[in-house]
Amino acid sequence: MTHPPSMSRDQIFGEVQKTLVELFSLDPAKITTESGVFTELELDSIDAVDLVAKLQELIGQRITEAEMRQVRTVGDMVTLVERYLMVSSPSA
Repeated sequence: MTHPPSMSRDQIFGEVQKTLVELFSLDPAKITTESGVFTELELDSIDAVDLVAKLQELIGQRITEAEMRQVRTVGDMVTLVERYLMVSSPSA
């Protein structure tokens, strides 16, 4: 899957939310940018591996383990994806 050339932060959140719902059968209403990935959403390290694989498909690049270790909230995930998309987007 190739990523869209540009996505707004809201669009990225929508993709992350959709991914969390599809992979882990979570209630979309309970997923906010403030939701704790490992606390409120109760994902574990195995879940995180699956999530990283899906996010890598979205952005078309590899996410480093060090970067994923920094993720605590859904908002952190959105910021990470946003950063990758900004770096990979052609300059205007």
